[in-house]
Amino acid sequence: MAAGVGMAPAEENVSSMCASETTQDKPAESGNLDSPGKIVRVERNAAGQIVAHVAGRSEPVVDVRIARCFPWSVPETYISIRNKDGKEIALLKTLGELDETSRAVVEEELRDKVFNPKIRRIKDYRDEFGVTSITAETDRGEVIFQIRSRDDIRQFSATRALFGDADGNVYELVDLNALDPASRKHILHYF
Repeated sequence: MAAGVGMAPAEENVSSMCASETTQDKPAESGNLDSPGKIVRVERNAAGQIVAHVAGRSEPVVDVRIARCFPWSVPETYISIRNKDGKEIALLKTLGELDETSRAVVEEELRDKVFNPKIRRIKDYRDEFGVTSITAETDRGEVIFQIRSRDDIRQFSATRALFGDADGNVYELVDLNALDPASRKHILHYF
């Protein structure tokens, strides 16, 4: 099956703007906010904003944005750190580059800001007038979403796929084989 070309990312469209792999390797110019650098620490301030401390900069960058880059099949790699204007200040090749506390802040932000529920069970499945309506139990509660065509599905393997709805939300099926038999029967024909 072809990848879902029509499916939009659920991450404010920043995923398509990620920098090259060598961003972290470039030295930051001291005090220059336009030069990408290496993240030293990430934390939340008292106002709840994310603050990134970047090597070679005297002042931390306040109110940063965090987004996953492609490929989504490797969620702990290529994380873009951007200032409030959308300018990339660093690209993490892996979350392993961060200390434990910084990593927890980044993971929490990605989890809370990106609506990407994991499908655990299919409760209801209806196909009417070419639109499939799915009621699913997810790790974020029960959701109802519609699939209009195969372009709304991005298959990563024989058992893993993303389902995109008309609102740009993305629902992840991590493992088809982990579903109960009734749930599996409803969506097996997408694989």
